[in-house]
Formats: sequence, C-alpha cells, structure tokens
Amino acid sequence: MKSENRPLDITEFLKLLLDCLKTTQVEYMIGGAVAEWAWGEPRATQDLDIVIDLPVKSTGKFSKELEKRDMLVPADIILDAMIEDRADIPLNAIHMYSGLKADLYLMREGDVLRQSAFKRRVLVDYGPPIGEVYVHSPEDLILYKLLHFELNGKPKHARDIAAILYARKSKMKNILMNGLLGWGWVRFGMSC
Repeated sequence: MKSENRPLDITEFLKLLLDCLKTTQVEYMIGGAVAEWAWGEPRATQDLDIVIDLPVKSTGKFSKELEKRDMLVPADIILDAMIEDRADIPLNAIHMYSGLKADLYLMREGDVLRQSAFKRRVLVDYGPPIGEVYVHSPEDLILYKLLHFELNGKPKHARDIAAILYARKSKMKNILMNGLLGWGWVRFGMSC
C-alpha cells in the first residue's frame, strides 16, 4: 500500500502502518488512544503508539517500507535506538503529507513489563476499514496509562483509565488482580 501523497486521517495512517508491519512481518501491539477504542471510550488522537518487536536483521527492510509510505526513519536511526539503553525513547514515524506521527516503541531485552504485556496482547476486530489488530489488554493499558500519568501528569490518562474501568465494570476484579497488582510487582522490583 503506497501513500497517495496527500494528508491522511488517523484511520488511514493506522492502515498504512499496519500494512508496513505486515509486509515486513514485524509483530506489534497498539497502545494509547487507539487501544482504548477497544476497551473504553473512543477519543480523538493525532498520534499512534505502537510497540514493535523488530529484529535487527529487519531494520533495513522496515526503513524502506516506511519510506514507501512517506515516513522517513533511516535504518541507522533505528539501529541507534536499538542499542541506546539509557532511555526508552520511541522512534518517530511522521507522515510527510499529513504530519501524523507514530511513536514506535521497540521491544527491549530486560523490559519485563513490556515483554509481559506483549504476551498478553489481544486480537481485536475494529471492523472496516481497520479490521483485526493486536492491542494492549485492558489491564496493561491501564498500567501504562498510570505510568504515563505519573511521568507527565496529563489528565487524559486519568480520564482514559476511568473510561476503561467504567466500560469494563463487570470485569473489575480481573483488571485489579491481573493488572494493578502486576504493576506493583514490577514497579517495586519483586518477582511473582
């Protein structure tokens, strides 16, 4: 799927990225506002948050496929991000004609929380035009929203958490037991 050298809406941008991930056979998990569409209240967003499990040997192909879709993320930048272990800074894939941005979070060795969340990702069918995609489980999405709220204090994270809890109130016990307690274990360096 080639971009049409025009601005895209967020759904078209998501489809473009999903096509790139499929073409390069890179496993992924969607987070952020788009994942919340499955578990809480849909809200507008101008960016995508996607965890990718990108093998080193695939960086060149992945970079070229992004470029075909009007997103410039050079392979050497991807490799630099892979070896940088001081911070968890995402790769920014910005669509040249719409300005929409995808934060691509790399799967990192030693990131127990992200690795365990990736194992619990859920295949959700958003229907046309998006179709089936892998998203954070509701428990893990809440955990990441809590972490980001602690880091930046943005009220959207608290609203998102409340929306997920309200929409899934019949499953509240599972969310608390599987998610929040797990977060505590990881947060305080304990193992289950």
